[in-house]
Amino acid sequence: MGRIFEVRKATMFARWDRMAKQFTRIGKEIAIAVKAGGPDPAINPALRRAMQNAKSVNMPKDRVEAAIKRAQGKEMENYEEILYEGYGPHGVAILAEAATDNNTRTVANLRSYFHRYNGALGNNGSVSFQFKKMGVFKLKPEGINQEELEFELIDFGLEEMGESTDENSNAILVLRCAFTDFGKLQKALEDKQITPLSAEVEWIPSTTVPVTDTQAEEVSKLVERLEQDEDVSKVFHNMG
Repeated sequence: MGRIFEVRKATMFARWDRMAKQFTRIGKEIAIAVKAGGPDPAINPALRRAMQNAKSVNMPKDRVEAAIKRAQGKEMENYEEILYEGYGPHGVAILAEAATDNNTRTVANLRSYFHRYNGALGNNGSVSFQFKKMGVFKLKPEGINQEELEFELIDFGLEEMGESTDENSNAILVLRCAFTDFGKLQKALEDKQITPLSAEVEWIPSTTVPVTDTQAEEVSKLVERLEQDEDVSKVFHNMG
């Protein structure tokens, strides 16, 4: 086990310090989970994950319950999860995950952002082959025997485990598994009564593109604009 370094963490994921954006993202996660697997978190692991992520961003319990109830109504929008792919400036590959009820609108918006910041929106498969889709769990390290936990979770799909820090420089443990093992590792943690700080599906770059600080700023402007779009949930890139 070693230290897990995230690729330019400051710009790899949406800046969730904007609380409204956080709650909107979680609300869509809940809606999609309820539509797919029902409103009971005991038998819907996707909903359990969304509720845990709601807790991690301090989303009030009554708002979570309201989102679950609203997702069961006939008037609820039908969100579609879509992965958009493209290249930013300096050959940096970018993936944008979105939950949208209007793909035409979202495509038009994203294409304009890429064009404005000297990038290009691509077709399906044009970029994603440079990333690996993985389940990522973040834990508080306190009270955890890290070597013992790592050994015990290998049989449940654990591929990587290491130390890192969150956006507030607090120590965390990061666990990664193949996307297909997400549910298995999630259940293993539940069985051990370990509640993650967050449980997400992320796209981890296989290789990175080295950039200068000036080039990184140019790429970051595109990433930040993508993050600000109301349909975009998360943004990933391979900027090194």
